[in-house]
This record gives sequence, structure tokens and C-alpha cells, in this order.
Amino acid sequence: MLSPFVVYGLFLLCYGVNPVDLYVSMVKSTFGDLYGLGEVLLKATPFVLTGLAAALPAKAGLVNVGGEGQLAIGALFATWFGVFYLGEFPAWLGIPLMMIAGALGGAVWAGLVAVLKVKGRLNETITSVLLNYVATFTVGFFVHGLLKDPESFNWPFSPEISSSLRLPIVDGTRLHIGFVVALALAAIVWFVLSKTRLGFRIRVLGSNRLAAQRAGFNINKMYFWVLIAAGMLAGIAGMIEIAGIEGRLRASTGVNFGYLGFLAAMMAWNNPLRLIVTAFLLGMISVAGNTLEIGSGLPSSSVNILMALVLFFILGSGRWAKR
Repeated sequence: MLSPFVVYGLFLLCYGVNPVDLYVSMVKSTFGDLYGLGEVLLKATPFVLTGLAAALPAKAGLVNVGGEGQLAIGALFATWFGVFYLGEFPAWLGIPLMMIAGALGGAVWAGLVAVLKVKGRLNETITSVLLNYVATFTVGFFVHGLLKDPESFNWPFSPEISSSLRLPIVDGTRLHIGFVVALALAAIVWFVLSKTRLGFRIRVLGSNRLAAQRAGFNINKMYFWVLIAAGMLAGIAGMIEIAGIEGRLRASTGVNFGYLGFLAAMMAWNNPLRLIVTAFLLGMISVAGNTLEIGSGLPSSSVNILMALVLFFILGSGRWAKR
């Protein structure tokens, strides 16, 4: 596991940066105090949920790269209901309803992929990726139009949701209870896949579609509902971003979280429990990107190189173990 950090250290040396000092600074910035740890968990939360949106369909033999768009539309639905309908609701009722709205938005967007897969026989990988861009423009349309805050001085974002709809946070940090929700959903997905009859049928479908068909499984129905469930998970991630962090919808809300969640799922070999670990690792690297920029003079985006190296080494070690 240290190999990608060694390789990245060689990359840093090429730019005259001491990798040991930089790694120490990165660890201190993420684990040096409660606030830093909270930031890591905060980053990991959407990675877990969008990772589940990729891992669950993967067990059925599907490739859902649409977590990015499903998160965005989930955030849009959650904000719409939060701004126009749930502002006067108490927290114990408004927050769950807003979460349902987010799940509904993600399900609607994943439903487009599902219908195109089942009825149009189109490849779900291509359709889910392309719909990510459509989702981005859809959110942009609303924050520049129907959802634009009239007091925003022409900045494209929505009105702020009511304080009663904001998720409770841990004192001294920005960490909210959305992280607990993500852990709970990861445990539920693992239990369904590993311990239930439905999960067994999903795994059979993913491992051998022909055998599942001969066993009498309704393949198209299973594909449809697995994609809908994946969209709901990503949509909840969008709601959590609004209610936990942003407080309002912006065109940039949750950008790249879906792709990083997909990366986390690949690193975990689509295991929901391992996904928690890989999402935490990506969260740590993401937070440490700020330290990287300050300590090395390199742009914070160069931390993506480290993420890619970690992915390649994990996938490579997995293939070696299988052999």
C-alpha cells in the first residue's frame, strides 16, 4: 500500500519537494486535530454514497457511471422541496422529507438510464456518462432561472434552505450526521447483497446472465430496479451536500463526487464495507490536497495523480492475488 506514495514521492522529488516533509504535513493537516479528521469524514461521505451507486449495479453486471448526475439532480430536487415546500417544517419531519426528495431526484435520473437499458437496449455505461453532462446543464438552468435567489446580486445560486433543514453537526467541526447515514446505507447494501435472497439473485445475475435467465429471473425488471436503487443512493448524497454543507444549490455543488465515488467502488472491488475504507482514503487525500498546494507549490489538482496511483496499485495487487 506504500508503493503509490513512494512513486508519488519520486514525482515530488522531480519538482524539488521533500516528499517526507510533505507527507508529514499532510498527515498533520488531516489527523492533527478533531477538525481535520472531521473534514476527512466530511469528504468521504458523498464518496461512500456515490460509490454504493456504482457498486450495487456492478453486482448485477451493470456499470453505472452516472452517480455524478444522479447526485446533482438529487441535490436539485432536495433544494426545490426545501426552498418551496419544507421551510416551515420541524427538523424531525423536514429533514427526512428532504432526504426522500433527494432520493426521488436520483431515482428519476437513474430511471432514464434504466429505461434506455431495458427498453432501448442501450449500453448503460455510455448513457449514464452522457446524462451526467445533461444533469450539470439542468442544474445550471435552474440556478440561473426558476431557483435563482433574487437577493444573490446576480450570482447563480438558489435561496438558502431553512435552518431547521440543516443537518446537526459535531461541535468544533463541520462534520454532520450525514456520515452516519452513509455508513448505515453501506451496511444495509452489504446485508442485502450478502444475506438475503434478493442479494443472491442480484449476484447470480451479475456473475452469469444466461444462468439467471434460464433460472427464470426477470432480467430486465432486476436491471431496472437495481439502477433505480443506485440512483436513490446518489440522490441522497446530493441532499446531504445541500443540508449538511452548502445550504443552497450552486452549479458546482458536488462536482466530481460521483466520479470519485466510482473510483472508490473500483478500489474496493465493489464491496460495500471495503468501500468505506477506500472512500476514507480518498477523503484523506482530497483534504490533504490543500496542504500539498501550500507545501509544494504544485496545484492542488496534482493530488489526482496520487489518487490514480493508489487506484492502479490496488487493482494491480488484486489481480496478482487472484492469480
